[in-house]
Amino acid sequence: MGATMATEALAGGKRSYWQVTKDPQVILILLLPLFLIYSVGILATGGVRNGVDLVSDFLRGTIFRGSDLAYGITMLAALIAMIFVLAKWREKRIFDPKIYLGVILEGVIYGSLLGTIVVRFLSILGVSALAAGKAGCGVFCNFTLSIGAGLWEEIVFRLLLIGLPAFLLAKLYPERKKRITIVLILVSSLIFSAVHYLGSLGDAFTLYSFLFRFFCGLLFALLYYWRGLAVSAYTHAAYDVMVLVF
Repeated sequence: MGATMATEALAGGKRSYWQVTKDPQVILILLLPLFLIYSVGILATGGVRNGVDLVSDFLRGTIFRGSDLAYGITMLAALIAMIFVLAKWREKRIFDPKIYLGVILEGVIYGSLLGTIVVRFLSILGVSALAAGKAGCGVFCNFTLSIGAGLWEEIVFRLLLIGLPAFLLAKLYPERKKRITIVLILVSSLIFSAVHYLGSLGDAFTLYSFLFRFFCGLLFALLYYWRGLAVSAYTHAAYDVMVLVF
């Protein structure tokens, strides 16, 4: 996969697929389809959204003044523009759209392994597994929530709570960079797990589900550092789709 997807990727100089997919500009391009699909899902489900979504309510309520028609037309226009731009970039060998296929494939592979790894680890710790139910809002609603979780939970819990503070604190305390990163990963994973029990739609707390989500958070964080935000987001979305939709 790495050999066949090498590209200029907006920054000049031919790089491998593994390098390109960690480029910040490429990550934005890779995340855009998740945002557009999720936005369409919000409209189609009457406003169902992820709990840490930082943008959708502001866009719909403030920018578009509650007009779902204007919001929907804008998302459609953005999708058409994205397809047009990608076609042009492919012609100019700036960006290879096949990179999307690689990231999706990675997400599906890692997502399919994630739950099994965490369950096995918890069983080693002697924590008994509990049967988990699916969210009861229908297939398309669950699909929308899954895409939203992949997008927004990775942005909030990995980029904003780990990546950004780690970058800033490393500038102040370069000799403590590794220690700071480890602490941020642990704290972010604890918060990631805890927020699933907050609010009227929060789950009932169990030790197993809390630890399961905590260790999932750790794996997402490691994936974020190893493969970048785009791959961790697609992995998170793929995992949630497998659990909530299928």
